[in-house]
Amino acid sequence: MPALIQRKHLLVSGLTALVLAVATPAHAEKGFGGTDGQTNQKADADGAGNLSVSAGGVVFDRSKNGSGNSSGALTPTTSWTPPACWYAPTYTPEQLQKVKEPVWQAESTGYEWDAEQRKTFLNEDDHSKDFNKDKTGKGYWWGSYVNKSYPPGWDACTKDYFWVDTGDAPPADIDNVVTPEILAGLAYNEIRVPSTKVTLAPAGATKVNLPTWAWLDGADFKPVSVTASVPVLNLYATATATPVSLRIEPGTADAMTYPASGACEINNGSIGEPYAQGKAHDTPPCGVKYLRSSGDASYPLSATVTWKITWTGSGGAGADLPDGSFGATQDVVVQEIQAVNR
Repeated sequence: MPALIQRKHLLVSGLTALVLAVATPAHAEKGFGGTDGQTNQKADADGAGNLSVSAGGVVFDRSKNGSGNSSGALTPTTSWTPPACWYAPTYTPEQLQKVKEPVWQAESTGYEWDAEQRKTFLNEDDHSKDFNKDKTGKGYWWGSYVNKSYPPGWDACTKDYFWVDTGDAPPADIDNVVTPEILAGLAYNEIRVPSTKVTLAPAGATKVNLPTWAWLDGADFKPVSVTASVPVLNLYATATATPVSLRIEPGTADAMTYPASGACEINNGSIGEPYAQGKAHDTPPCGVKYLRSSGDASYPLSATVTWKITWTGSGGAGADLPDGSFGATQDVVVQEIQAVNR
């Protein structure tokens, strides 16, 4: 096979392997990672120390995230997308050796490629490199990772493993090195927020021309957060989502919302105000009034909460990220008020 064609073939094979690496919970080359995408792997007792990473070389703390069967991911309100790919610590010298040598022995990638790899990582003539075993415990081989959602640019990180001494910055000519900003975007992508099924009152079927009060339980709508970190680099970022408003769309043009914009602002930790007995004819701070019966069907009322996203991270870094939204639709039956004639 001509060298040029062979290299193109290897590039395609490499990208295919990259896809497989993120299509499974653990790194495709069995580096750090585990059956559930998050594990701690201890290096041998050779001074390498511990490296704790997760899928993509990142550990996620989701203990302050939203929960429940109806929780879901945020949709950014702009064209923002999460980080596509990045480079982070991946292997100790011995671990990289266990990855590379079986590939060379299989001779599946061609003599030229294998020879170049041996020169880069081993230098078979005098074993002067030997996967940098002389630096065991003093750094890591870094590799590329891909966001499992494959946002635009996911295939941009194609550089082979490179060595970084502990405490040193990665080579300046390498883009997409993991940073607090990248971790913030990854944390954003892992945020889950509660469902947005609103409570409607008065109780029973909604009536034509009577205001229907709508609110969300303030206890369910508190800030949630996810922290993403790379412990061996002492890098972290926490992305926090705070609810700011609820938008109601009645599901029909024959309705009016309160307020008229349909956007109910959060107030004292709650969105809307619970209905109280005797307020059936009052104007609710958040709600809807249907002007026509739904007949034998129902109206699909949509309720969408907007969340403000901020992040803080290593070294006092921090900023805003694009707002996110999460919504749900619920069926509302609207009936005519029945009058009694005497």
